[in-house]
Amino acid sequence: MCGEEAAGSLFPEERRAAEKAKTQAMPLAARMRPRTLDEFVGQEQIAGPGTYLRKAIEEDELSSVILYGPSGTGKSTLAHIIAHYTKAQFEPYSAVTSGVADIRRVTQQARKRMEVQGRRTILFVDEIHRFNKAQQDAFLPFVEDGTIILIGSTTENPFFEINAPLVSRSRIFVFEPLAAEQVGTIVDRALADGERGLGGQNIELTPEAREHIINLANGDARAALNALEAAAQQAREKDGKRIVTLEMVEDAAQRRALKYDKAGDTHYDVISAYIKSMRGGDPDAALYWLARMISAGEDPRFIARRLVIQAAEGVGNADPMALVVATAAAHAVEYVGLPEAQIPLAQATAYVASAPKSNASYLGIARAMDDVRNRVVPLVPKHLRDANYPGAKQFGHGDGYQYPHDFPGHFVSQEYLPKGTKSRRYYEPAEQGYEKKIKARLEEWERRRQGGEQDQGPAIS
Repeated sequence: MCGEEAAGSLFPEERRAAEKAKTQAMPLAARMRPRTLDEFVGQEQIAGPGTYLRKAIEEDELSSVILYGPSGTGKSTLAHIIAHYTKAQFEPYSAVTSGVADIRRVTQQARKRMEVQGRRTILFVDEIHRFNKAQQDAFLPFVEDGTIILIGSTTENPFFEINAPLVSRSRIFVFEPLAAEQVGTIVDRALADGERGLGGQNIELTPEAREHIINLANGDARAALNALEAAAQQAREKDGKRIVTLEMVEDAAQRRALKYDKAGDTHYDVISAYIKSMRGGDPDAALYWLARMISAGEDPRFIARRLVIQAAEGVGNADPMALVVATAAAHAVEYVGLPEAQIPLAQATAYVASAPKSNASYLGIARAMDDVRNRVVPLVPKHLRDANYPGAKQFGHGDGYQYPHDFPGHFVSQEYLPKGTKSRRYYEPAEQGYEKKIKARLEEWERRRQGGEQDQGPAIS
């Protein structure tokens, strides 16, 4: 007798006992998965009363959607709630374990179901970003003709990881990390629930233990319930209750699991916050984002490259030492490696964040590049051409060039660009740091060029 036949032959009481035992063997996070919209915690902007998605679910009028957000925020849970509400055939499907053959089978069954029964099929694809573009294309005809309603779940930005035609035919809902209060509600519910949770075990969390679980979860309900379940196994009897302390939670969880994918959104979001903090002159914020990247295992060479770029782009000549310090830190990363390399990275980060700021050099090259791309590109003037090879003189190369070091103050007024080449001034020094001195020097040289004067005194310091 097969397993299903054996299970079907049990008396109702035995069957219920078997189902209960099967449920209790599941992880706490799976057992406590909400079954209705009223049980669903968080994402009120998506599934709260009166929202488009909630109405579509309740009225069974759902169209294709993509649920995008971090792990543990309710994407798969909401999909399984939809399965309870809809009259359509609900087909759960994992991009991790399935291939193109499975796609063909499911979609062909959906088409036959529509033709024979007139019944729609909702296809839930968990981690849809794991399919390559060709595999994703296999869904497109069936989404277009209404054979399937696609629910895609992804932790990656759908505009980068999912085919544009699928994205254009779906509504995208962005899930946010759960707030601390929401995680607390989920933890308390698991402690109180005697059917699926820990309610029958008389578990009690100390306030410090509860707070630590919420903090460790970092907006991830699954992480909170996993930490609670692990800590509950260490609970000690006291006054008729099984107490879970802060030390037990720390021992069970060990450390916070940072949300960081070196190939995904968080990678770009954190480095963006790091750069913007340096640009904005906040060394504390910049060091925090640096710590986030290092703790999550980011490649320190990647951090060093962005640091060097920001030193040149955001500080520039307002403090020329910023680029020197950043470049030295990049060299130190290669020379000493982690964990020690975090120290020179921190030194350079603090320096760049604290330095006076100017993006004049960055704007200067951008303006020059624009002219090179969009204006006529003239020949190099003869007086500026290379005259250091035999025969150059007979072409007139170098004729009329004035060597600045032959003049007082090492300056001479002469043209270095063909007329009409430049649409505007490229380099406009800011009134910040050392660049203020550069600006004064350039303004004095420009005055002398306009007057056709040679420098009669020492260079401006």
